[in-house]
Amino acid sequence: MRIPFVSSLATLMIPLLMGLGVAIPLIALLMLAAGLHPLESASIEQAIAGQGLVHLLDHVLGRYALNTLIVCLVAMAIAGSIGVLAGWLIAAYQFPGRGWMSWGLLTPLAMPPYVMAFAFTDFLDVSGPLQSGVRAFLAIEFSQSNSLSVRTPWGAGICLGLALYPYIYMLARGAFAERSASLAEAARSLGTPSWQVWPKVIWPIARPSVAAGSALVLMEVLADFGTVSYFATDTLTAGIYKAWQGMGDKLSAARLAIVLLIAVGLLVWIERRQRAKRALAARSWRPAQVQRLIHWAAWRASTLCFLPILVGFIAPVAILIHALEPLAAEQLARLAQWLRHSLVLAAFAVLVIIPAAVLLAYVGRIRPSAWVKSIVAIANAGYALPGVVIGVGILSTAAWLRDWLPSWNAWIGQGLFLGLLLLVYAYGVRFFSVGFQGIEAALKRISPSMDQSAQSLGHSAWQVLRRVHWPLLKPTVTACALLVFVDALKELPATLVLRPFNFDTLAVVAYQFASDERLGEAAWPCLLMVTIGLVPIWWLARVQRKTLML
Repeated sequence: MRIPFVSSLATLMIPLLMGLGVAIPLIALLMLAAGLHPLESASIEQAIAGQGLVHLLDHVLGRYALNTLIVCLVAMAIAGSIGVLAGWLIAAYQFPGRGWMSWGLLTPLAMPPYVMAFAFTDFLDVSGPLQSGVRAFLAIEFSQSNSLSVRTPWGAGICLGLALYPYIYMLARGAFAERSASLAEAARSLGTPSWQVWPKVIWPIARPSVAAGSALVLMEVLADFGTVSYFATDTLTAGIYKAWQGMGDKLSAARLAIVLLIAVGLLVWIERRQRAKRALAARSWRPAQVQRLIHWAAWRASTLCFLPILVGFIAPVAILIHALEPLAAEQLARLAQWLRHSLVLAAFAVLVIIPAAVLLAYVGRIRPSAWVKSIVAIANAGYALPGVVIGVGILSTAAWLRDWLPSWNAWIGQGLFLGLLLLVYAYGVRFFSVGFQGIEAALKRISPSMDQSAQSLGHSAWQVLRRVHWPLLKPTVTACALLVFVDALKELPATLVLRPFNFDTLAVVAYQFASDERLGEAAWPCLLMVTIGLVPIWWLARVQRKTLML
């Protein structure tokens, strides 16, 4: 039932402004790609950009696309296998260690993929401790025939799969845990053999959730820059960054970004279609029993669930701790400064995103019109955009405003303030959906009758939000704020493109140190990010254990 606002203007402006916030950088990017932007207004620049584009098309675009495809397929194979298997074992069986492993399998979310890449490449590469130790043990000299480089698209895909499988694991575990026992019993009563129940009954119910998680994994892979860069793998995202920052070819960067956006848009469309199929439910729902495993079967399940935790979290953290070097007083002060910069940016991102998410979710609740739903879809589309694409779009918008508004030049002079403003804007576009989805879901769980009762007592819509909804939303808002905070803390591509001069964050310095093969110095900011990232993982695991009764 629709609940009218005191001011209909507010319900019009809130979604409109948020939709425009995401749309403006994309419009600027499209104009730049079409050569209709002030950044490419000069004919000489256009000629240079055109030559760069021809070079990209003739020599590197095919390699970028092939590398991107290999990384996506390998990452999807690793993440899908681990996520589905671990989700099924945790949801369906009782075995030693199941309780702590149910949340331990989420810990790779606390580690940015590029941090895992730093650790693994240093340990596994040709000159790393593993291969060097094997050659020393076998008393053989170094040669190309007895050494294996991990800096390949395959290595990048494996690393990303190990880092991102929790997206599939969370959704698959939830779908398996909520399966109805009556469906399996009905299948058996109709003569279906026990070994066919899983592929014919249980898997089709969980498949939309797995597909949605797979789409999230693929979007993260397409958006990744730090991991593929450290694995010396040129993907579309790395190509955009090189064209913009390395060659200064903004037109080519924009057109590569459009290619990447098309791929991401296709994934979003697939994910939406799969989400629409999740309405399947049993008429008589009864939760399935958790089966207790014994002897060898129990320890085999424990081993299968422990291995992803070992390889995806414990091993990288151990490598980073081993690589730590003592810090001098000056280095410690710089580390504190980088931490302060990261915390300030992440905090501002939370202050921008969470109130906006609450307002838009509430507007969508009381005005569920097609127009508002369209704006909500646009505002949430930012999560599907790679950070480097958002950065290019925002820089294009800033240059556009500089040429159109004379007063904008005064803002340009304030480099630090403008850079921070644009960076927080990029975080808002990129991570708005992270805060919005949970808050919207929490609002849907609140009965509309509570709104009607409050209004019948004379409360306005804003008072209903403040006095009725807000106390119920606090736990969800806290969890969403933590997730937004950590995602902003780990963000690398947009920060590399937009950060002000001499304003480095933990993510930026970790990437720069590791790129210079200074893993001892990179380990400190990496471990700080991982430690902070464990807070929302702990909160999320605590909530899900209560919900799924694990």
